[in-house]
Amino acid sequence: MKPDYIYLDHAAATPLDERVLEAMHPFFSELFFNPSSPYAPAIAVRRAYEDAKARIAQTIGAKGDELVMTAGATESINLMFGSVSGHVVTTTVEHQAVLEAAKRHDHTLVAVDEKGRVAPDAIFAAIRPDTVLVSVALANNELGTIQPLRKIAETCEAVRRLRIEAGNATPLVFHTDASQGVGQIDVNVARLGVDAMTINAGKVYGPKQVGLLWTSRSVRLTPQVVGGGQERGLRSGTENVAGTVGFARAMELADAHRKSESERLAKLRDALEKELITGHPDAVISGDHKHRLAGHLHISFPGIDAERVLFMLEREGVLVATGSACAANKGTRSHVLEAIGLAPEVADGSLRLTLGRLSDEVNSAAAAEAIIRAVRMEKDRMAR
Repeated sequence: MKPDYIYLDHAAATPLDERVLEAMHPFFSELFFNPSSPYAPAIAVRRAYEDAKARIAQTIGAKGDELVMTAGATESINLMFGSVSGHVVTTTVEHQAVLEAAKRHDHTLVAVDEKGRVAPDAIFAAIRPDTVLVSVALANNELGTIQPLRKIAETCEAVRRLRIEAGNATPLVFHTDASQGVGQIDVNVARLGVDAMTINAGKVYGPKQVGLLWTSRSVRLTPQVVGGGQERGLRSGTENVAGTVGFARAMELADAHRKSESERLAKLRDALEKELITGHPDAVISGDHKHRLAGHLHISFPGIDAERVLFMLEREGVLVATGSACAANKGTRSHVLEAIGLAPEVADGSLRLTLGRLSDEVNSAAAAEAIIRAVRMEKDRMAR
């Protein structure tokens, strides 16, 4: 059943796919057993859990025993950062979870260009002899800008070779938070060239508060949650079987339809962008047009108050965002927009519109009309 609202905030959360819910349902009811228990029904649940991990791993080109299941992406990021001791390098446009984790270390924030893209050479310049971790998101959650991970991976490998030549045994791990890119672009770990990756079921029409950290076998993790020794002792606590089974189904569905869905979303986004620019020629599009997630459109209307427009749109049943859900909740100006040098009067009029499975030609066109109308009303109010 179609919702009675137009949802343009898929970057913040996606609705649970009915097929995912169906796969999860038995593990809420008849298959409720603790997978660590010794009797046959519990052993069957354990097998289902391990099978789900293996299926998730297959979609990213990995093995099930290389995954640590977590309660979302934030815990995954904290597990990775908490496992290293030394200097870390990340960028000025990372998700707040990465930035806050980096603050616990001696760290360097690498600047990005006006499109939100980081240069591999700038990462190379920031790496010191004692740098132990480089973390760069696959795609930015506000702009949709896709980062050149493969080239950054080659940079990290070049650093490792130089360290060997210099007799420096300090390990260097390259981590990516791929939560925003998964489901829209390829997240095969070998092709990305990463050593560690965070992903989140809640971004691919799976259950919220379910995530994972994948690491290559060369990466050594330090448990941040201790207890009964689950997840190879790396993340204690009774396993979230239903959530993991749902994650597996969501990843398989996303992987199977990734190419066609990305093409569909890109067409919808481009049509929406064209309509909004036609309605308000002074609008500013931020992000990298060539390297951008298919469902992302970041648009600013200079001189208006986007927060007012957001509430005006909500009254009309159009749900949008002014930035990342975390930043919006704090009522602060987006650090991402500051990092790309967007002028305050432009940044304050910014909307993040993210399309997904709930989007189609009809509701996207209706959303465009509503946004154009709301922005015009706000401009008229401010001109009085």
